[in-house]
Amino acid sequence: VHPNVSQGCQGGCATCSDYNGCLSCKPRLFFVLERIGMKQIGVCLSSCPSGYYGTRYPDINKCAKCKADCDTCFTRNFCTKCKSGFYLYSGKCLEKCPDGLEANNHTMECTSIVHCETSEWSPWSPCMKKGKTCGFKRGNEVRFREIIQHPSARGNSCPATTESRKCIVQRKRCQKEGKGKKNREEKRKKSNKDESKETRQESKGRAARRQNREQRENNNKTQPKKRKAPNKEQDLAPVDTAH
Repeated sequence: VHPNVSQGCQGGCATCSDYNGCLSCKPRLFFVLERIGMKQIGVCLSSCPSGYYGTRYPDINKCAKCKADCDTCFTRNFCTKCKSGFYLYSGKCLEKCPDGLEANNHTMECTSIVHCETSEWSPWSPCMKKGKTCGFKRGNEVRFREIIQHPSARGNSCPATTESRKCIVQRKRCQKEGKGKKNREEKRKKSNKDESKETRQESKGRAARRQNREQRENNNKTQPKKRKAPNKEQDLAPVDTAH
């Protein structure tokens, strides 16, 4: 063993040097060179730092640098996150997204263009004017629809969600608030009053008829019976004097 190589290393190193740091790593750890000023030293890590990707070999596991425009990568040719000013698309970092795609400044990725989507129109509302449905001839009716998918930055914008059109209704008077209910209540009271009046009149009629009938019966009981008038023809018949 070289005099500068030590076997009693710390920090995951299998072999190390006072000047160069780790020279080899313990199993499953990745070897990477870190720059400190003008000097590079070897370190052993459980995973590769940002801007590096890991490769495993039978004798050593190494961390290699990603491409210059890539912040993190899976392999040298497949980036997972781009540096500022670049947009990720299919593992590559691009300054401009391809046709048919748009740049998402939030995720820094090239994404599909999303157009606005709306629901079906609702049925037309009743014909109204100034919040009323009576007391006029011409008014307006409206219908609505909802936005179910908002567009992306380059997508088609959403159309109007309300529509209005003129309408004509049959002219009719508006009942004042509470008047219809009041009229119904008055009609009901009047009907009950008329029924009560008819009932009282019928009761009085029945009572009068019963009283008359009872009076006739009493008169018949107290009045003497009339004698039967004699037959004048019999009184004036001729007397037989032949005997």
